[in-house]
Amino acid sequence: MMENEYLKLCDELTNIASNEKNITGNSVLEILKKYSSKISVYDMMDISAAIIEENKYVQENYKQESQKSYVKAFICRINEISADKNNYPENIDKQDLVDAIKTLKSNRESQKEKPKSKISLVGCMTSIYTTFILEEPIHEVGTVFPGSLKIEEKNGKFYCPVKDANIDSPNAVCNICLAEQMEF
Repeated sequence: MMENEYLKLCDELTNIASNEKNITGNSVLEILKKYSSKISVYDMMDISAAIIEENKYVQENYKQESQKSYVKAFICRINEISADKNNYPENIDKQDLVDAIKTLKSNRESQKEKPKSKISLVGCMTSIYTTFILEEPIHEVGTVFPGSLKIEEKNGKFYCPVKDANIDSPNAVCNICLAEQMEF
């Protein structure tokens, strides 16, 4: 069931990229809202538990911050998608959207064990929303990573301290995130 919803979302987004001359943020948001309405309070509880489980190996002094950032990036964003009443008439780059969907599908297919929660579906929706609708990095500005480095914004550009280190991770969405690698 969860697998089907994930693939259906990807297929719907691919279809508008294939069938529409121009894709606006509004048309993508409409699809995301449809799928966000399928995320229940129980799903959010399952996702919270999955986030805690995923963070069990994170350094103790960073664990709480990490969990909080993932809750914000996933659970809070789902609520934001559902409540978003803004107008996004700007066109989205079709090829960038198609490439992002291919990456998300590939990430999903590379997972050895499919999650029992809707965390992948939520991750897909929030990645598309932040990247293409909000035009922000997937992790919000100020998110702290090990080493006390943070996502930063300078002169309208976003910089991530760990993008290059995670770009090839099978479940990472770093390669669709619009943040650039921070220079040290």
